[in-house]
Amino acid sequence: MAEIIGVRFKTVGKVYYFAANGIQAQVGDAAIVETARGVECGEVALSNKEIPEEQITAPLKEVIRLATAEDLAVVAKNKKKEEDAFRICEEKIRFRKLDMKLVEVECTFDNSKLLFYFTAENRVDFRELVKDLASVFRTRIELRQIGVRDEAKLLGGLGICGREFCCKGYLGDFQPVSIKMAKEQGLSLNPTKISGTCGRLMCCLKHEQYAYEQLLKVTPKAGTMVQLPDGTQGVVEEVFLLTGKLRVRPEGAEVGTLVSKDEVQVLHATEGSREQRPPRKKPQPAQNSAPKEQKPQKEAKPRRDSRPPRQRSDRPHPPRQGRQDKQNKPPKAE
Repeated sequence: MAEIIGVRFKTVGKVYYFAANGIQAQVGDAAIVETARGVECGEVALSNKEIPEEQITAPLKEVIRLATAEDLAVVAKNKKKEEDAFRICEEKIRFRKLDMKLVEVECTFDNSKLLFYFTAENRVDFRELVKDLASVFRTRIELRQIGVRDEAKLLGGLGICGREFCCKGYLGDFQPVSIKMAKEQGLSLNPTKISGTCGRLMCCLKHEQYAYEQLLKVTPKAGTMVQLPDGTQGVVEEVFLLTGKLRVRPEGAEVGTLVSKDEVQVLHATEGSREQRPPRKKPQPAQNSAPKEQKPQKEAKPRRDSRPPRQRSDRPHPPRQGRQDKQNKPPKAE
């Protein structure tokens, strides 16, 4: 078992684990820790807790100390530096005529690095901008391009529901959202109605998806044949998942009636569903069809092995012409 402390570096951000190193911290305290970006000051989100070592991603860095009054003064000074860096960077962007939008600036606790977050539709060549910023601040400069969802999380705002953005208020990480969730929840597929301020699908679709999945399992679908409490049969025309009501039109009636899903009995599966479709049969050849004319087969040629062996003649072969000329050739004159 290892004793850890959870620290986050933004108001609503991911919680990182650090070794307690014998320090007792409470939720809300400020702590100085060592990270991959350098020494930083964060807020304690999880007090001292023991967890199995298998759940720890090595190497686990340690908490240096709890923040003192001097450390908090350094943090306030860095905040002022971030505001100045934001203003200067915007001036440099306008001077270089770069197609990018600056979102936020972060300064590490030890003042070893300045991080500039920006958004852009295309790739931006900011090498000259980095040189300009490095000549002004005399420290390490890092520019990071982020997406529109990250921009909304950093800036914050109010959604169409009138509440604060979910990503800014309490969401630590973004959850994947698909258009299938909007279909299952019976929402309009108009992009302007199911998209958030960032232009992506609203995060609240993911929050309510589990409840809709459970309700869809126990609620008849539209088009299902059901039996009403009085014994008559009808077809489900409309489903209200959250209230558990069904609009059923009895046979021979022109207007449907509202009933509870617990008061009806499902007779068969939804029309056109997979359960109602007949099994696919494999095509079989017709039995009464006339047989096809068979082509006459060609006679097979005899194999080479089946041929009779050659008979050798007992007559002596005549000598070759070249050998005979050599024998009759006169000797060379000495």
